[in-house]
Amino acid sequence: MHKRFLEWIASAKGVRQLINIYGPYFGAGVKVTYINKDFRQANVSLPLRWYNRNYVGVHFGGSLYSMIDPFYMLLLMNNLGKDYIVWDKSADIEFIKPGTGTVSASFIVTDEMLTEIKAKTANGDKFLPTYSVIITNEDGEVIARANKTLYIRLKKVAA
Repeated sequence: MHKRFLEWIASAKGVRQLINIYGPYFGAGVKVTYINKDFRQANVSLPLRWYNRNYVGVHFGGSLYSMIDPFYMLLLMNNLGKDYIVWDKSADIEFIKPGTGTVSASFIVTDEMLTEIKAKTANGDKFLPTYSVIITNEDGEVIARANKTLYIRLKKVAA
């Protein structure tokens, strides 16, 4: 493949653009509005549309969950590198109030998170951290809280 294309597809801008045309996100109306160059932060939004409303006219819960699904995994994979396995393990979401209008969520990977992951996995053990995500409406009110548990460990080195 062309070198420039490979560089683009691995960049934060390329990843953001690809996610935005990825069928499940495009179809749900999820929009990745920002991923910073070092993959330490991502922001997503979801406008209320006729195709992502539930029976009573507010955001469908599945769409709210899908908007936050892969982002901690994605950010951590890009920060930890190819020596680590990073998977989503489990999640829960609590709906606080009806979501109307455009809702959004932010994900931040800190130095402390990376230090803890590296320390807990240094001897080959798995680490199952849980990170919280807040979904807010346009007024900054919390409409949902989710917890994402990840599975992280160093890849085994072939003997």
